[in-house]
Amino acid sequence: MAAGGKLLSSPATQIKRKSVAGLVTPKLDKVRVGFMGVGARGSGHVEQMLAIQGVEVKAICDLYQDWAENSAKKVVEAGQPAPTLYVGDPYGYKKMNDRDDIDIVIIATPWEWHTPMAVDAMRKGKHAFIEVPAALTIDEAWELVDTAEATQCHCMMMENVNYGREELMVLNMVRQGALGELLHGEAAYIHDLRGQMHEEKRGTGSWRTVHYMTRNGNLYPTHGLGPVAQYMNINRGDRFDFMSSVSSNSRVRAEYARANFPEGHKWRKGKFVCGDINTSIIRSVMGKTIMVQWDEQLPRPYTRHNLIQGTKGCWSGFPGKIAIEGLTKNTDSWVQGADLAEIYKKFEHPMFVKQGELATKMGGHGGMDFLMLWRIVYCLRNGEPMDQDVYDAAAWSAVTPLSELSVANRGRSVDFPDFTRGEWKTMKPLGIVDPVI
Repeated sequence: MAAGGKLLSSPATQIKRKSVAGLVTPKLDKVRVGFMGVGARGSGHVEQMLAIQGVEVKAICDLYQDWAENSAKKVVEAGQPAPTLYVGDPYGYKKMNDRDDIDIVIIATPWEWHTPMAVDAMRKGKHAFIEVPAALTIDEAWELVDTAEATQCHCMMMENVNYGREELMVLNMVRQGALGELLHGEAAYIHDLRGQMHEEKRGTGSWRTVHYMTRNGNLYPTHGLGPVAQYMNINRGDRFDFMSSVSSNSRVRAEYARANFPEGHKWRKGKFVCGDINTSIIRSVMGKTIMVQWDEQLPRPYTRHNLIQGTKGCWSGFPGKIAIEGLTKNTDSWVQGADLAEIYKKFEHPMFVKQGELATKMGGHGGMDFLMLWRIVYCLRNGEPMDQDVYDAAAWSAVTPLSELSVANRGRSVDFPDFTRGEWKTMKPLGIVDPVI
């Protein structure tokens, strides 16, 4: 950290590398996949990938035999040969990455393993697809960028919400200029996850709860932020400039622990330090603002906000509603509910038009999970660039460590590194892709 709150890149980042903006790799006739982590999240990825034409599941790596075998059984039931299992060794993924019959890896493990696993995979010639967040520190974010540029491998954080029907429709609306010049966005991940604390020995709560006891900031920003960043062309004509972040007191997880676990339990002996709600404000280089909120414990209905404000109008999510000059009757009341049917008809994203019915049938957060995986495979088989790249993974994930730094310094602003090394000025915005089915 330099004087004045400037966050400097490590010396390694000064080495000139070849950009992976718009990276296109040779077409794959078959997409051969290795899975790292097949618990609650990863097992769903296995089932959905098996439903996509051109996918072969070659290997599965997990700490737990039963989880690995359950997913392997799904592979065999789908008519594919039994995958090789790597079980019980925390570093078994390295052996899996040594294989020459795997093209991509899907990483759905505890957060601290995301970057090491992705870096090892790319160094061994595999494309890395990482669950959120992609990195926990700024150094890790740079390591992902440096490795992707050095290896010319895809490194995509699998932000599934970017493939939600609403988010795709709003992206199309924005690209058509319906909201005018974009000025402000609001993103959030408000989700009461206290029940995960009962996963004491394994499962998400067994490791995620520890983060609430050791860190204070926005620990999970990307579900709300990813779509807003794409609306605003972040890293593609604009970039995050600086951010200020504050957290409330930490209260309800300690209360939940006292009410639900016996005296002496590890959740009662430890201290929860992460504020119950964090609010961060980001300003972009081109002058746009974004409010990003996080709360995984307070009693409150789920929301991601998904608000985008332009000079002509506004879309606001949860529930979805809109007010646009010249399109809705006025801008002092919302069009919402059943009245949104005409808005969706006008702006429905062509990818959802073509694959939405199948995606909804396959499920995964309303179909967004399947559509994301389908799109990844489509791009790999057709030699197209990914909709999200390593620069997005780094910038969106950087909100967490920067928020921690700002919170620890009374909300003082902190600068975002430029993970594109200046190329954001010429990188092309994500278009409205219309895949050939």
